[in-house]
Amino acid sequence: MESIIRDLALAEQGHKKISWVERYMPTLNAIGDRLRKEQTFKGKTVCVSVHLEAKTAYLAKVLHEAGANVMVTGSNPLSTQDDVAAALVEDGLTVYAWYGATDEEYFQFLNKSLDHKPHIIIDDGGDQVNLLHTTRQDAGVNLLGGAEETTTGVVRLHGWDKAGTLKFPMIAANDSYCKYLFDNRYGTGQSTWDGIMRTTNLTVVGKKVVIAGYGWCGRGCAMRAKGLGAHVIVTEVDPIKAIEAVFDGFEVMPMAEAAKAGDIFVTLTGDKDVIRGEHMKHMKDGVILANAGHFDVEINKVELEALAVRKFEARHNIEGYELPNGHRINLLAEGRLVNLAAGDGHPAEIMDLSFAIQALAAEYILKNHAQLENHVYVLPHDIDNEVARIKLQSMGYAIDALSAEQKAYLNME
Repeated sequence: MESIIRDLALAEQGHKKISWVERYMPTLNAIGDRLRKEQTFKGKTVCVSVHLEAKTAYLAKVLHEAGANVMVTGSNPLSTQDDVAAALVEDGLTVYAWYGATDEEYFQFLNKSLDHKPHIIIDDGGDQVNLLHTTRQDAGVNLLGGAEETTTGVVRLHGWDKAGTLKFPMIAANDSYCKYLFDNRYGTGQSTWDGIMRTTNLTVVGKKVVIAGYGWCGRGCAMRAKGLGAHVIVTEVDPIKAIEAVFDGFEVMPMAEAAKAGDIFVTLTGDKDVIRGEHMKHMKDGVILANAGHFDVEINKVELEALAVRKFEARHNIEGYELPNGHRINLLAEGRLVNLAAGDGHPAEIMDLSFAIQALAAEYILKNHAQLENHVYVLPHDIDNEVARIKLQSMGYAIDALSAEQKAYLNME
């Protein structure tokens, strides 16, 4: 099985990256030790379509070492790290991905992966699942089910499920406590600002930061902006989340007002056209626009292009757009996921939890697929508890346990 990557000669640096994160992923290490010993996935083909950087690579290696025939591709054209892809190929995995893939190449790689007719898929954003429902139904002949990594993908899954058209069971890994409470909040919160600060080399302190969307990702991003010394403004369409943002100490206003005030804008809604031309016309000179939602649709790039009288590369990963009034708008990473397209993604300690959940989701599908119908499922709570216990132990923490009498008092037995 011939891989398609940029350059195998880059593998040495990729091995260093993977080795580095492995040291900081003790939960996945512990679960991986058991899966390797049991050869849980022996004889099974697993397709992994997740942002192809070091933490994803280590998850893929764990599955491979647990017996799986693993096909790896990216879930975003700008988040693939070519050295990491090369390292995986050198370790015997099959990879179809390279940085900067065109849309045509991106879907070519997904299709090449699906050509292997997987038993289990691990998806991020739902593109793999979408193909299996449309042009690649043939690739689902062996499929037992899969797991979805992120909020946007889970929303797509629920759409198929609600319509009664979901063709195989899917685990919403994103909806496990040990995923979204940590990955979406602390992971996105830190990695988004890592990407913004690394790319711009500008301060956050003293600036007015507009956070569009106050879900778990928005909460984390707002929290980190406040910690960096920013004045934080939140825009929302959900009144309950808006009240929460107010109670958390943030200013809340419509985007039409925030557009006039903000210095840095970060979109985290999962929806389209959150920042539009009507907003851009009123922005200050030199504003930074960044997106941390899965798809590059939250900032309307078509309307930004139409408004601009000049477009130019202001800096690596920053496109400058000059408006008729002389103001300049700076778009980071083509409006794609700024934490991955302009950074290294979430910290290893955070992805330790998320990818532990993914590994256990794949095992759950394998062992329970006969009882699962074509719906979206969340992993049982005891799996969340297992992951949390391992993580706590690895960090040197212990907790209390309820006595039999206490459980009886709470009617837990």
